[in-house]
Amino acid sequence: MSGNDSKKKANPMVALTTGCIAGAIEAIAVWPMENIKTQLQLQTKLKGEAPAFKSIGGGLLYTIRTTGFLSLYNGLGITLVGSVPKAGIRFGGNSWCKKQLADKEGKLTMGKQFLAGMGAGTLEAIVAVTPMETVKTKLIQRNLGLVEGCVVIMKESGITGFYQGVVATVLKQSSNQGLRFMFFNKYKDLLTDTEMWREREREGGRERERKIIMRVREIFATDTPDGRGTGKITPIGSLLGGMMAGIFSTVGNNPFDVIKTQMQGANSHLYKNTLDCFIQILKADGVTGLYKGMLARMGRVVPGQGIIFMSFETIQVYIEKAFF
Repeated sequence: MSGNDSKKKANPMVALTTGCIAGAIEAIAVWPMENIKTQLQLQTKLKGEAPAFKSIGGGLLYTIRTTGFLSLYNGLGITLVGSVPKAGIRFGGNSWCKKQLADKEGKLTMGKQFLAGMGAGTLEAIVAVTPMETVKTKLIQRNLGLVEGCVVIMKESGITGFYQGVVATVLKQSSNQGLRFMFFNKYKDLLTDTEMWREREREGGRERERKIIMRVREIFATDTPDGRGTGKITPIGSLLGGMMAGIFSTVGNNPFDVIKTQMQGANSHLYKNTLDCFIQILKADGVTGLYKGMLARMGRVVPGQGIIFMSFETIQVYIEKAFF
């Protein structure tokens, strides 16, 4: 890779621009699952009411039957408005943080990868995610349109109403992006380490097994022409890596997501603060209450992260060539 190419790769503006485009693609593709995930998490035993549904399929059928198919896309408007800068800030922020934390050779440990992701998630949460998620949650819970929902929030709580649950959101987004970027970047580094794979191919062992491993690896990454340095991840490779990163981050931080959703819902007045919300959920639903909506969240996050990482890795090449 030439010095000029290295500068392009390190330029946070490339990541920011590409992230904006990838974020819009991902949001449109998986929104119905985000809707059902939010509804599942808003159901609580605090009021003594039986939940309207308990599964993803039941949620889809219930929503379509009671409020119509298009209501599955309630909250998408504000999310599209926010997804462009949100994803841009996330990928651009991660690129900038990685640049600051890297050693002289440009390498980062897994711990520093996690910190870079946390930094990006914190910035993303404060600038874009908190107001967007607050509006989205209330639009879904009250079945309102974007403009009508914003007017209601302003009347009831003023401008601060758009920043409900900011602490819970920072906790959720920082841990989320820390886990996600750490996993994907390590996965990508392993797949694209041309020298390591060439060395493995030369090692002893059964020739048939070596050939199978190398053929499978060729689906996910391509080597450099000279067999040295770092190769490139393929779209299939980045799709799979993004999906696995989505699973990893969802299992790791679902409790933060449940707390954030409750703090931003119409019943947020029931909680004194983030800690009180955590305690009340444990008292009402036990530990399992912190994992409400996890499968529905995976149904949205896993394909969504596959799409966004694949889109990012693919589009980034064209953005670099065209504008940077």
